[in-house]
Amino acid sequence: MKIINVILTGGVGSRLWPLSRKDKPKQYIDLFEGKSLFQQTIIRNKDICDELIVVGNVDNYHLSRKALEDLKIEKFHEVIEATPRNTAAAIAFAAFKAQPEDILLVSPSDHLIEDLDIYNSAIQEAIELAKKGSIVTFGLQPTKPETGYGYIQIKNGDVLGFREKPNLDTAQEFLKSGDFYWNSGMFCFQAKTFLNELKIHEPDVYESSLNAFELSKDNILPLEESLLIPSISVDYAVMEKTEKLQAVIGRFKWSDMGSFESLYNYLKKNGHTTDEYGNMVIGTNIHTEFLGFKKSILVATDDAILILKKEKAQKVKDIYENLSDKKLT
Repeated sequence: MKIINVILTGGVGSRLWPLSRKDKPKQYIDLFEGKSLFQQTIIRNKDICDELIVVGNVDNYHLSRKALEDLKIEKFHEVIEATPRNTAAAIAFAAFKAQPEDILLVSPSDHLIEDLDIYNSAIQEAIELAKKGSIVTFGLQPTKPETGYGYIQIKNGDVLGFREKPNLDTAQEFLKSGDFYWNSGMFCFQAKTFLNELKIHEPDVYESSLNAFELSKDNILPLEESLLIPSISVDYAVMEKTEKLQAVIGRFKWSDMGSFESLYNYLKKNGHTTDEYGNMVIGTNIHTEFLGFKKSILVATDDAILILKKEKAQKVKDIYENLSDKKLT
């Protein structure tokens, strides 16, 4: 039995446009102590896990390979999706690649995690539960009424339910209740346990994913068969249906770095300058003055400039979705 870190590299980071683009999503941007979030994920788990499986796609696998090369990591396995089919299928591919008894620690590639001693303790707790046949999810202690995250209701280690991203009033109610936690998107289970539950609850996803996996060549899945896989998240496919679900509460510092508010807070804490009114410039060394603005962010790339109030960070996704010139996404 091996402990395998499965890193999911999908997602475009639309709330970090224009820094994050389809051809270089946020998980590959070197803004975090000189490394990317993808690299930080690998470093964080390398001493816990025996092997590494990277689940990518035809648009980003070369970015993963380059990031691994920069870390001087040569030994890893990969699954290259011909087209995105959401997280249930992505995790299934990794489970097919592993041995049935292997324990998979599933990690999104775009999270920033601090307090590594606390993190390691949570992972070890999850591994022990996984060895006993549980499917483990991680609920993270909320620090504010965040509207950009999904939530899990947990009592005494039991998951009572999943909730989508709430509005502010609902998020405040979640925080007051004391039993709602941020949904981390991290999981831990034996490969065979996950596949058995997927087969029971979403047999179409299981069968079509297995068919595509068995027809893969050079770790690349076939497009025609991949398009037949239902696109469904692992939460809907397994987590909300299985009776084997257990939760570990993570009390480490965590962010999915999914907004400029998160990025602003991280950069400021690590010495990135702001003016006397809390305004920040990201992406350019051109001298910039803010007049009449407080806690605003100017983001500059070679072909786009974004100016926003920090508290409007969740709305950047709307700009991304409304852009008619796809070259800008």
